[in-house]
Amino acid sequence: MKYYQCPVTQSVNYESCNTKPGNPGTCFPTRKSVKPVRNVHFPNDVVFQDYVRQGELERIGRFIRTRRVNLDTMYPSGMAAIHEAVLSGNLECVKLLVTYDADIMQRDEDGWTPLHMACSDGFPHIAKFLLSLGADPEAENECGQKPADLIDPDCKELVEMFGVGGD
Repeated sequence: MKYYQCPVTQSVNYESCNTKPGNPGTCFPTRKSVKPVRNVHFPNDVVFQDYVRQGELERIGRFIRTRRVNLDTMYPSGMAAIHEAVLSGNLECVKLLVTYDADIMQRDEDGWTPLHMACSDGFPHIAKFLLSLGADPEAENECGQKPADLIDPDCKELVEMFGVGGD
């Protein structure tokens, strides 16, 4: 398993402190001790997923270019990187992942495509981009819902884009 190396020092110095009774504000150092700092290691997929959520485009690109991650990986959240990028509402992140061949038709554990998520969460700019690449507006999730079925009627731009919710 690959790990992320956390850039921390290897040790931290601690000074203990004694105070005299009746004078709690005065500190008299008694001894110095050196305690090792633990390194925390996270799998590359966990670090990458966090970068996607935060929109760290440079780091995302670096992870992909160095082949530390696979864009088809399903995370414990039940989603792939492109789903996470859509949910963050970051069009530039979605574009970057697509540039590196993320599948715009990839389904999460509930059968949702990135277009389902863009419609459900009210991101018309991302929905428009996905549609321009050929995302299927007729794709159904496991509940039989199409992306247009998930649009909030108050999101006028998506309502117009999909022609739903007519009076």
